[in-house]
Amino acid sequence: MAASKQRSGSRWGQHSQKIFLLQGGGALGAYQAGVYAGLAEIGEAPDWIAGVSIGGINAALIAGNPPERRVARLRAFWERVSSNSPALLPASFDIMRPMFNRASATSALLLGIPGFFRPRFPPPAMVQDGTPGALSYYDTAPLKTTLEELVDFDLINRKNVRLSLGAVNVRTGKSIYFDNARNRIRAEHVMASGALPPGFPPVEIDGEIYWDGGIVSNTPLWYIHDEDPRIDALIFQVDLFNPSSPAPQNLSQVQERQKDIQYSSKARFNMDHLRDMEELRGSLHRLLAKLPKSALSDPDVKRLSAISTRGAITLVQFVNKHDTRSLDFKDYEFSRATMLDLWQGGQDDVRRAVADASGHVAKEVTKGIRIFDLTASGE
Repeated sequence: MAASKQRSGSRWGQHSQKIFLLQGGGALGAYQAGVYAGLAEIGEAPDWIAGVSIGGINAALIAGNPPERRVARLRAFWERVSSNSPALLPASFDIMRPMFNRASATSALLLGIPGFFRPRFPPPAMVQDGTPGALSYYDTAPLKTTLEELVDFDLINRKNVRLSLGAVNVRTGKSIYFDNARNRIRAEHVMASGALPPGFPPVEIDGEIYWDGGIVSNTPLWYIHDEDPRIDALIFQVDLFNPSSPAPQNLSQVQERQKDIQYSSKARFNMDHLRDMEELRGSLHRLLAKLPKSALSDPDVKRLSAISTRGAITLVQFVNKHDTRSLDFKDYEFSRATMLDLWQGGQDDVRRAVADASGHVAKEVTKGIRIFDLTASGE
């Protein structure tokens, strides 16, 4: 792609590519949309977007629209899925917010979410094994309609922006990424990335069936690195679950904390794995430098030399640390109030990071890999 061959400058450094990584997290995905809106304000546009689950839906909405329409399309999606609970409580009723949020989550379980999913009738226990209705509690046909309305799949398949969508093959258990560099992307590929069982049904594509990629890994960082180990990139990673938090004080907080740890742990593993790989790469590069010149033409040495060289990576990390008072049901609590809080929280995190020069100090985790953690202000 032409855009990825040009060096692009940013307040966080100059690299050949800008990549957005979007994690899964259901209703929390409104935070990602807000972060994107904030980045768009300062002219940060992706050459490549990789997403899992709700991150895959947000990624498709971004890649499947021209830059001037992306924020509006994201907003249209999030307003649609939060339309079951459009009312906003007055400030004087804030004490009732947890109760309001729980009612919204209960509504999602019982009635579904407009433009996203609806309950199956009859329920799966009452239909024949092996039929589509026996495999999930909800039907995601409304999501297909929404995607085909809000996403220009012809634009995605023109490859102006690379799009990668994480899923898992149900039969083999192997992770797979649908990538417009290799695949012609349709609404079904986006739906497969977000087909979290047992709520949502598997999606059949070319004779295979797929579930949500978050079952294997909830963040696409490893995929980006494996696709191009020598990548030179500025990477914006937007995580929806907070890896650190005070000890829980009640059962709801216990369940919330369990969910945070479960879905954020792979992100930490991926960064540890990346750091270890880069340290090994550095050791290999130093070892090869000690070889005599006569050995440099050896095919194995040439191959190892190629592996030992790489570009630089700058990871700009935003983590959703905003408490919407939705506890352990926060990933399926789609009220308008919560959506707006998360969107505004993401946008404000970007604005705060841009305004605060101290947020531009990077931590070098290993030679050539820097991390800007821009979420401390969101705690």
